[in-house]
Amino acid sequence: MSIIRQESLFDITDLYDMQPTHRYEAILSSLNLDPVMAVVVKKSRRGAPAELNYGAMVQSLIIRVVERIPDIKQLVRRLNEDPFFRFDCGFLLSDRVPSEASYTRIQEKIQEADVLRDVGQDIVHQAMKEGYIQDDTVAIDATHFEARDQAKKQEKKPKPEPKKRGRKSKAERDQWLKEKREREADLPLYEKTIEDQRTASASALMSQAPLEPAWGIKKNSEGKNVFWFGYKGHIAVGTQSQYILLSLMTSGNLNDGKAAIPLLKNLPEDRNLPLRYGTFDAGYDYRPIYHQLDDVGLYAVIAYNRRNEKEMIGFNEHFAPTCVREHSYRYDSYDETYDTLKYTAPKECNECPLQYEGVCQKVYKIKRTQNLRKYSAPARGSQKWNSIYKRRTAVERVIGYLKGYFMLNNVRQRTGPKAKMHFQLVTLVYNASKLAVDRLTSTMDQKITAS
Repeated sequence: MSIIRQESLFDITDLYDMQPTHRYEAILSSLNLDPVMAVVVKKSRRGAPAELNYGAMVQSLIIRVVERIPDIKQLVRRLNEDPFFRFDCGFLLSDRVPSEASYTRIQEKIQEADVLRDVGQDIVHQAMKEGYIQDDTVAIDATHFEARDQAKKQEKKPKPEPKKRGRKSKAERDQWLKEKREREADLPLYEKTIEDQRTASASALMSQAPLEPAWGIKKNSEGKNVFWFGYKGHIAVGTQSQYILLSLMTSGNLNDGKAAIPLLKNLPEDRNLPLRYGTFDAGYDYRPIYHQLDDVGLYAVIAYNRRNEKEMIGFNEHFAPTCVREHSYRYDSYDETYDTLKYTAPKECNECPLQYEGVCQKVYKIKRTQNLRKYSAPARGSQKWNSIYKRRTAVERVIGYLKGYFMLNNVRQRTGPKAKMHFQLVTLVYNASKLAVDRLTSTMDQKITAS
């Protein structure tokens, strides 16, 4: 049997085969670091003179991720011992190597200003301008990474008072419902239901995400529970270009579905993409997410989670209608004008003894908005639906690159805001490396064409 080699979606080896000087130059040329420099440089002539090369310090923080240097201590040691690496980072011969404390202060300034997200968006806009992002499908998924913090011991909760037995009176029930509504209204945004996120603003959803490390749980491939103390990174990826279009970091105990609407709400505001489909796994199978996708003009391609639902009589597992003999109707087409799905008679009808009895109809048309969770365009179970859903593996590959090449799992600072800066830096360097590879590939193609 012949072996078919699958083409890599992001061939990062081409970048790492280059000389360090050219590799750093290719990645740094993809970045607009002006917003970061405006935060870290000295803004007044008064006071002590600036003795550090802040531009080189910022570049060395980026190169640290590229070179997978574990921590700042190792970075400072490398700068002291390797003069060529020091020059590649942008330090001059007359510049002294910054201390660990100096790097800590500059990281705190960047973290407080929260400018890395803007730099990351600039990379995406630049890739769009150069024609490297032309995706019609966005895939969203989450991954976990552990915190540097130690888990706090949980305090024992006092036993609640025993509830009064029997049915509440009308006055007591009204008072209980009023108190319940007041408690729910006072909850933080991410502790409310997913439906409540649809009325919240896009900026509030991004700024109010919980950042403190927390215990998370998920099932592994063997069906066993895996626990970790840390965070979750939620990313939206263009399935063809492999760029991270948007990202969000939250506490490790947040439901994956509660990060979908914040990412979807910010997609139309941040970029003008020819997107048509949004694909997710079964963990995002919630009605508000379907409605939010419809609001932003995307068709939902989400794996269905039955949640102990009863079987629908007259429909198959993909909610296509069935005939009297329980043969499934075949998906034919989708009419955008009337927003309807068309199903035609099963092929078994050609030999069915009831075909002339008028028992079954030849064509079924179902309005997509009748139930956005069950009906999408293309229809569930169709060949095209399965083809689009397979594109979701792109986001899993990107997560693999973030953990394997860009040290997503290597959080070296405590507290959520500092971990958020690490997450933003990792995603930023990934997109910058992706843009550098696309530019190199384009240049090579032009040379081959010219020759």
